[in-house]
Amino acid sequence: MQISFAKFEDLPEILSLQKECYIEEAELYEDFNIPPLTQTLEELQTDYSKEKIIKIESEGKIIGSVRGQLLQHSCQIGRLIVDKKFRNKGLGKQLMNAIESEFITAKRFELFTGHKSERNLYLYKKLGYKIFDKKKVNDKLTFIFLEKNTTNAAQ
Repeated sequence: MQISFAKFEDLPEILSLQKECYIEEAELYEDFNIPPLTQTLEELQTDYSKEKIIKIESEGKIIGSVRGQLLQHSCQIGRLIVDKKFRNKGLGKQLMNAIESEFITAKRFELFTGHKSERNLYLYKKLGYKIFDKKKVNDKLTFIFLEKNTTNAAQ
């Protein structure tokens, strides 16, 4: 397995995997109109110009990805995905560690997930993230916002 930066030509494969992975989230919240499912290739290409996108490959196939962007002193992390066939092997943790290491000047890392996404919440808490806010989106979904402060906070 190899972790590296995604290339522009990887974007269609990443988008396809993203949609596969987020079907489960859509089913969980009974909402198939969530941004990861409705995102177009053009929108992902725009994101690519602003964000760092990291991929993990196995035998030449992209099996996971995550993205991050530094806004002021905070790194916004999003769209962590791992192919169903490769879950529970530590790949999510590897991707998170990889994206965090790309933003060594960040004073904190931020991300969010849905309140029913127990696997996500478990991983993020295990990686040192703590809940700092909740936002009710509708009757079926509340976003849980998590953060992790870094040793750069004193700078």
